[in-house]
Amino acid sequence: MSTNHDISKIDDLVTTLIDSVKGYEHSAQKVDSPDLKALFIDLATQRRAAVELLQEASRALGGTPNDFGSAAATIHRRIEDLRVALGGGDKAIISEIERGEDYLKEEFDRVRNDDALSASILDVVNRAYASVTSGHTAISGLKHELAG
Repeated sequence: MSTNHDISKIDDLVTTLIDSVKGYEHSAQKVDSPDLKALFIDLATQRRAAVELLQEASRALGGTPNDFGSAAATIHRRIEDLRVALGGGDKAIISEIERGEDYLKEEFDRVRNDDALSASILDVVNRAYASVTSGHTAISGLKHELAG
């Protein structure tokens, strides 16, 4: 099991989680509902803790994890803005967040199923994954609640 492989996988997840934090913070500024704003801020805080956990693991292995996120996520937030501007409101925001949550969950599942990942790093990834599953469940439930 390669330390470089572990660092690479952790750093990929860090970037994706930073995108999630920024997405929640951005969405919290855009929603009309105070309850949604509070939920998004809470989920951003949970994700930030997961980012810090994985960054710490990367640094312990000698890595230099990303602190900024990705350009693709910036584009995703602009698409969300456009959908809101076209009249989608809070539903459009929740729909975009759910797409992001699905992507994040897929990325974590891909890393968690990587047989080359060391057991100690898999443990750290699984601890960070708890934030992903709780956020995914909350947003998915919210979307279905608003649709019904």
